[in-house]
Amino acid sequence: MLIAGEASGDLLAAELVYALRHEFNGAEAVRTPDYQPLHSDLEPRFFGAGGPCMAAAGVKLAFDMTEHSVIGIIDALKNYPKFRRLFHRLYRLALERQPDAIICVDFSGFNRRFAHAIRAHVRSRRGWFHDWNPKIIQYVSPQVWASREERANQLARDYDLLLSIIPFEKAWYAKRVPRFQVEFVGHPLLDRYPVPNGRITPGTSSSPLLLLLPGSRRKELNIHLPIMLGALSIIGSSVPNLRALMVLPNANLAELARGFTLPAILQIQTGGLAEALARTDVAIASSGTVTLECAYFGLPTVAMYKSSWLNYEIAKRLVNVSHLAMPNLLANEEIFPEFIQQAATAENISRAAVDLLRDEKRRADIKKKLADVIQGLGTPGANQRAARATLKLLQGKLAQAQPITLQR
Repeated sequence: MLIAGEASGDLLAAELVYALRHEFNGAEAVRTPDYQPLHSDLEPRFFGAGGPCMAAAGVKLAFDMTEHSVIGIIDALKNYPKFRRLFHRLYRLALERQPDAIICVDFSGFNRRFAHAIRAHVRSRRGWFHDWNPKIIQYVSPQVWASREERANQLARDYDLLLSIIPFEKAWYAKRVPRFQVEFVGHPLLDRYPVPNGRITPGTSSSPLLLLLPGSRRKELNIHLPIMLGALSIIGSSVPNLRALMVLPNANLAELARGFTLPAILQIQTGGLAEALARTDVAIASSGTVTLECAYFGLPTVAMYKSSWLNYEIAKRLVNVSHLAMPNLLANEEIFPEFIQQAATAENISRAAVDLLRDEKRRADIKKKLADVIQGLGTPGANQRAARATLKLLQGKLAQAQPITLQR
């Protein structure tokens, strides 16, 4: 069973499914002392909740969870009844299907509660005729190192394995919950694109290309796009022959974006992010997962993020890191200019973008620093390593199964 709730998690879960199929097909069947073994060399079956990538990978979805993605604590609370219904639907499905493994992909708030509920159910029903005890795995660590460290203890209680994609996390957990099994598998980004920190078609100084990446959720786009468009207007008046491109992950968001008043120099594109990153001079991006993709291509980027006033006031009291953009966090310095909440204005963002467009030496320095960041993410093969760790965990479970002794 797999659960992913956002577009990035949907893609990651789909990649893991392909890797798991490959690993299972090549693995030897584990013989158990049961008269009816739990595992054979048959093709593994996948079900759960996610999005279109998981469906394309052959996961039987109960529903599309990615359609319900929200931002921040306040939005989650507003949508609590809906998420409660989805939660219990998946909970009943898990109890009905009794999977050997439940893999929670990112989506930490929902998945952490789901893992806890399954674990509580299993612990309350041990004994004869209650032998279901799935391995529960979290793929992508919640950012417990950024806020509410105590969540690490709950993760250690409820999960059998944490698959980490950020290099410092394994040591962080080892220091606080040493018995918790955490494996750093590397970052899946390294497998998605062929050339790290490379430029396929470099921009030209006579006609620079600016890339807008407002986010992958409707609310992000509604908040970020007006600011980005304001910045684009200022940049266009300062930089001759400027071209602009906005890349969005799906047609629904592209249609929403077209409802704004867009300048003639701006083109909207659905998909094709890698090609856009490779031929862009400077980007303005929401400070989410995409900033690491910008770093992978060595793309100088202005990062921004803005939320509702209440979400921000709550978050700033919980978060204890100095940067939000992941490349800045990994480098422990502001490689990408970063503007959050009140600082995320069209004037601030446009000023930083113009400086980057005009300063070739600074762009070269940024690219060099980004190469160091990407080098620290490990080597290609993250999903294969994640699949092997999952298979090893399951093989251990099956090999330890105890035979049932029948008494006269």
